[in-house]
Amino acid sequence: MLNLLLRWAVAALALVIVSYVVPGITLRGATAILVAPLLIGFVNATLGNILKFISFPFRLLTFGLLTLVINALMFMLAGNGLIQGFRVDGFVAAFIGSILLTVVTWVLRQFLPDGDSKSGSK
Repeated sequence: MLNLLLRWAVAALALVIVSYVVPGITLRGATAILVAPLLIGFVNATLGNILKFISFPFRLLTFGLLTLVINALMFMLAGNGLIQGFRVDGFVAAFIGSILLTVVTWVLRQFLPDGDSKSGSK
């Protein structure tokens, strides 16, 4: 449970960093900071995975670059009107923001414990 909360906090911190770096991404208020990472994760886990499954042949043809476009569209969907205080203005901001969010989240997660609850060593 603690690992899940830490990952949520890292995602929220990464989203705050992205909103400061990328023009066109607005994140205001504690509610938006706490709920937006959950919404982004939910949209990616549902609609994003469906789109990635359907577009599999096209992703092969584009060597996976279509995945970046799908991620940007999911980021833009999450940031347009679903949460008050979180806004993504335009595809370019969504594209850059989704890539940067992935990178910043990955870097910040490197500082988290592995989440392996086994305390013994072999």
